[in-house]
Formats: sequence, C-alpha cells, structure tokens
Amino acid sequence: MKTYKIYLIKLFLKKLLIITVGFFSLIFILNLFEEINFFKDTNAYTFLPFILTFLNTPSAIFDIFPFIYLISSQLFFIHLINKKELEIFKINGLSNFGILKIIFSTALILGVITVLIFYSVSSKMKFLYLDIKNNYSNDNKYLAVITENGLWVKDEIDKKILIINASKIIKSNLENVEITEFDNNFKLIRTIYSKNVNILNKKWEINNPIISTDNDVKELTENLILNTHFDAQKINSLFRNLSSLNIIELLELKKDYESLGYSSNEVSLSLHKIYSYPIFLSLMVVLAGVIMLNIGRNKSNLFHALFSILLSVLIYYFYFLSTFFGENGNLPVYLSVWFPLIIILFFLIIGLIRINEK
Repeated sequence: MKTYKIYLIKLFLKKLLIITVGFFSLIFILNLFEEINFFKDTNAYTFLPFILTFLNTPSAIFDIFPFIYLISSQLFFIHLINKKELEIFKINGLSNFGILKIIFSTALILGVITVLIFYSVSSKMKFLYLDIKNNYSNDNKYLAVITENGLWVKDEIDKKILIINASKIIKSNLENVEITEFDNNFKLIRTIYSKNVNILNKKWEINNPIISTDNDVKELTENLILNTHFDAQKINSLFRNLSSLNIIELLELKKDYESLGYSSNEVSLSLHKIYSYPIFLSLMVVLAGVIMLNIGRNKSNLFHALFSILLSVLIYYFYFLSTFFGENGNLPVYLSVWFPLIIILFFLIIGLIRINEK
C-alpha cells in the first residue's frame, strides 16, 4: 500500500477513534446516572450500575455510529484543509475524489467488520444487560416468549400462576389458546381451552371456553373473563428490543413470528438496517467530504460543529420517519430502509460532479 494511502487511513482512523471515545464516555456517564437512579431503592451491590452501563453502552454506540462517522470525516477534512495538505496531494496527482475513494473504502470495510463482530458482541452484551436488570424489575415474574410452538406467557396474579400457550396472535386476539392455571405450590387448578381469546385489555375475554378440572370437562356457552397482567399492547412491546439479538437470532425470530401469524415487519426492518449499515456508514463519510470540499474551506470550526449537529438531526428524523412507515406497513420494509440512503446518494452524486475543481 502506498505511503499516502496509509497516512490518510491512519488519519481517518485516529479521528474516528477520538470521536467514538468521546461519545462512549458521554453515553456512559448519562446512562450511569439513569442506572444509579433505578437501583437506588434496591439492595443491589455498588458496582452493578457501572457493570450494566458498560453492557448497555456499546448498543447505543452502534445506533449512532453513522453520525460518529460523519463528524469524524469532517474533522479529517478540517485537518487536511488547515494543514494545506489537499493542495500537496493535488500537486502529486491525488485528486479530491481519490481521497474520498480511500476513506469510502475504509469506511465500507469497517462497516462490514462492525456488523460481523461489533454488533454481535454488543447484542450479546445488551442481552446480558436486559437479563440482569429483569431480575430487579417489578415485572420479573411475568414472561412472554415466541417459539416454534407459538406464544408462551407466564403470569402470576390473584395468588395463581398462569401458563398460557397460543398458536397465533392476530392484532388483539389469540387463537387456539390453552391456559393452565396453578396455585402458588404449582398444584393444578384447571385447564382452559378456547379457539379465540380477546386480549385488548388486561381482562381477557375467553370465547366459548372448555374447562377441564379433575377429569371433569365442561364447555361454557358464555364468555369467561380472566384477569392478567398482559394486554395486546404489553405483549407486543415485549418483543420490541431487537438490539439484544444477533443476525442469526433475528432470522430465527422472523421465522417464528411468521409461523405464529405475528407481524414480522419489525424484525425484517432490523435485518435490513443491519444489511444496509456498511453502506450507510460509507455514505456518511462521503457526505462529510462533499460538504467540506464544497462549502467548508472558509468556514469556522463553530460553523462546522453546528452544521454537523443540524445535519445529523435532519438525517436521523428522515431515516426514523421512513422506517416508521415501514414498521406500520405503509411502505415496503426494504424500501423504508433503503429509500433514505438512495436520497443521500442522489445528493452525493450532485455534490461529486465538481469536487475535483475545489
């Protein structure tokens, strides 16, 4: 590799490391206060908030990496501009477009490594974070999971333990439901079967239940009301923290969702975000380069800082809005993720046209 390429890559990586460490420290401190406040009324040992903050921070860093890359790239070009190194490179035959190609390729490779290694590690750390924190949560007795055998719910209410299995969940209704009811000593009280249960609120309405108790089976013509800690909204919210799952686990979850009849849009959305992530990072690097080479030469550092914040906010909300439509089914999932990147690419092509003349 030529010396100038090594120099540019090292300079870019140095700026990226500085900004990443800065954001990591900021997120760590802010999350630490939140964890300390959460554990202040518990008997948890002193260092637990620090451990949980450390486990949770990498996941947050992964979410903001595109903007870390944007700011790092701006610092990279500020260095080249202030040191008059762009002119030196141009005299020696390296164009501005050539510099952009080098850091674009670097960002693309780093993006692939980030997805394959960093994301896998951060998702595992996020899982451990949620698992540990759940032990101190008021809801740690109430569990819900989706497997190839359907939806499973464990609930404790009115001095009873409920084990609930449903083959499908469609909006606010469970289908082909079996509810096994125990006392606190796990002595069987009764088993309830129903083809349809409405879970719009926490008082479940069981349609035409068949009740089995002590070898006695009877079918009721009227609906049965069952008190639980769950409703449709709460069950749906339990499956929203997908950042604790790696790619393989997301693919398996998508398969389980589809077999259950549960919408897999959110899982598909997470997968497409991961697939597009290296390209997103690379485009942010080029975007920073286009901005700096076209309008950044005679501007102050304060201008660049404010412009970076404004641009990051605009891109974030545009990306969020697009994926929100994908999650709700108003846009195809793949389009909701890739459309913002296509728009960014369109503006980059316009900005790249005269970049070598700068």
